[in-house]
Amino acid sequence: MASSDQDGVIQDPLHQPLPEELSTDEAQLHRPSWYAEMRREQPVRYDEERNRWDVFRYEDVNSILRDHDTYTTTFGSNTEGKSMFTENPPEHGRLRNFASSWFSPRTLREKRTRFEEIADKLIDDIEPGNVDIISEFAHPYPVTVIAESLGLPIEDYEQFIEWSDASLRVPPRTEGEDEITPEEQETAIREMNQYFSELITERTDGDGNDLITIAATNDDLSHKEKVTFCHGILVAGNVTTINLITNALWCFEEFDLFDDIRSGAIDRKQAIEEVLRYRSPAQSLTRRTTRPVEIGGKEIGEGEMVVAWNGSANHDPATFDAPEEFRPERKPNRHIAFGGGIHICLGAPLARLEADIALERLLNRFEVIEPDLSDLSPQATPFGLKSLPCYLER
Repeated sequence: MASSDQDGVIQDPLHQPLPEELSTDEAQLHRPSWYAEMRREQPVRYDEERNRWDVFRYEDVNSILRDHDTYTTTFGSNTEGKSMFTENPPEHGRLRNFASSWFSPRTLREKRTRFEEIADKLIDDIEPGNVDIISEFAHPYPVTVIAESLGLPIEDYEQFIEWSDASLRVPPRTEGEDEITPEEQETAIREMNQYFSELITERTDGDGNDLITIAATNDDLSHKEKVTFCHGILVAGNVTTINLITNALWCFEEFDLFDDIRSGAIDRKQAIEEVLRYRSPAQSLTRRTTRPVEIGGKEIGEGEMVVAWNGSANHDPATFDAPEEFRPERKPNRHIAFGGGIHICLGAPLARLEADIALERLLNRFEVIEPDLSDLSPQATPFGLKSLPCYLER
C-alpha cells in the first residue's frame, strides 16, 4: 500500500492520480457502473494523461497482486530505509515477519477488551442527537487504537492525529477548511518521522510490547527501516479503517440492516466482509512491471505503471453472483479488498477487529442509529465519505 523514494521515506499511497472519469463527487458515487463499463469495454487500457495502465477484471487484478516478481511494489532505487510494502523476498520477510505475530488473530483477541474500552470511552463523550459520526467516532477510534498500539505517549495523541491527517492529506472535515497542500504534507511527514526516530532511539533497550519498541529492539533493521516501519503502519492502518467503519454504517443504513445486525439475525462479521467487497476503502493498488507482459490481449512494456482496480474486481460478475447486490451473508466472499499475495495487508486482522468492535459498541450503546444519506460527501482515496451526519439516541 505504500511506496518509497530514494531516501526511504514512505510516499503517500492514497493519493495516486485518478482517471478523469472519477474526478467529481457524482462520479465517485457511481463507481460500480463505471467499473462495469470498463470491464465490458476496456478491461485493460492505457491512460495517457496519467501514464498508467488500468486493469479492471477480477482474474487479471488477482493475478497481478499475486505475482510480485512480475508486478513489483518497488518504484525506485533504495539502499536504506527499505519497507515491507516495497520489497520482494528475501528482504520482504525480514522487514515484515518480525511484527507479524503482533497482528495475528490470536494476539489481537487478547487486545480486544482494551480496544473495547477505547471505543466505550469515545462513545461516552458523544452527546445523543445529530452528530457527524466520522469526526465523533469513526475517525478518533482507529487513530487512538493505532497510537496506543505504537506505544505513543497519551499526551501526544492530538499532535499525532494532526500529523496523521496531514501526512495522508485527509480531506477537510469542516466546511470552509482548506485542503492540505503538498508542502504541508511534506512537513508533517518530516516532523512525524523525526518524532518516530527519537522514540525509537529512546526504546532501543526497551522491553515493551508496543510496535515502536518491537521495531526499536530488532537488530535486523536499520534505524531508517525502523522509522519507515512505524510510518508505514500508520499509513496502512489508519485512514482505511476509518473508511471501513464509515462505509459499514453507510451500507447498513442504505439497505436497512441495523435491526437484523443488532439482533444477530445477520452475522456482523460476515456483513463486514461484504462491506469490504461492496465498498472497499482501497479501490486500487499500483504496481510496476519488471518485464514485458501481456494482460487481456494488451502488450505492456517493462517498467510500466499498472493500476490494479480491486474495487472493480470485487464487483466482477465472473467471480461474484449478483455483485451489485449487497448480500451481508455472502458465502463464499472472495473479495480482495486487502490486496493479495505476499503484500496482502499486514493489518487486515486489526482492521476487521476494529470494525467489529466499533459496530458492536455503537449498536449496544445506541438504540437508534440513523445515518443521513440525503447529501453524501464522497471522497476518492481511500474510498468513503468526508462526513456522515447521523442521528443517535440512547
